[in-house]
Amino acid sequence: MADAQTDFAALAALFIATALEAGAAILPFWRAEAQARAKADGSPVTPADLAANAVILSRLAVALPGIPVVSEEAETPEFDGDRFILVDPLDGTKEFLKGADEFTVNIALIQHGAPVCGVVFAPAQGRIWVGYETRARAGVLPLGAADPARIVWTEIGCRTASDKLVAVVSRSHLDMETQDWLTDHDCAAAPSGSSIKFCLIAEGAADVYPRLSRTMEWDTAAGDAVLRAAGGQTETVDGAPFVYGKSGAGYANPGFVARGREANAA
Repeated sequence: MADAQTDFAALAALFIATALEAGAAILPFWRAEAQARAKADGSPVTPADLAANAVILSRLAVALPGIPVVSEEAETPEFDGDRFILVDPLDGTKEFLKGADEFTVNIALIQHGAPVCGVVFAPAQGRIWVGYETRARAGVLPLGAADPARIVWTEIGCRTASDKLVAVVSRSHLDMETQDWLTDHDCAAAPSGSSIKFCLIAEGAADVYPRLSRTMEWDTAAGDAVLRAAGGQTETVDGAPFVYGKSGAGYANPGFVARGREANAA
């Protein structure tokens, strides 16, 4: 499937259906005393992560056999890195283990270093976001539903920033460097979990998301795709383009700032 021939609407529909099925695989473990073990990097993994990962990899292997998939919970295939799918089957595992509802399923297509189609699904909230090209939507559906036809969609877009910025920040990973950034930029902080932070900016509920502590590409790609489609952008802290496919760095991200529309760009 060449870049120019990509049917983004069809791809988004596939990602939506896949995310819903993965979410349905996660929910039986939610608030059910799911056991976690520590991975080599110290982050937790649960049976829910693995169940969702199996669903996603199985569906994508059948539907898109020619596109490599890089998932947090799977061994990375060998490929040239220019066109691939990034998956986090359960983003916000710490929130999930606490019984909170802010965890998500993240699926995104990367082309030439940019997230060009992404879906973020919060199964315990019955909320889903999708973005591709210049179209971004937010949807709601009954908890546990896995039928895309039951989603009620609304078109969304970033708001124009005002003088007092509202910054979404990590509920579980707020470090001192990020707190200093908030102070320096006179931001009101709104804690949130997982990739939902990108989506809150995309739907106009916040202005900026500074993240100076460590993240991985699968944590950010789907939400970043939604944000960019909604008129926002993500840059490094120094203002350089924020790119994906950093296999040499193990797919680790530098610090970044995601933001909605700025006043002079409205």
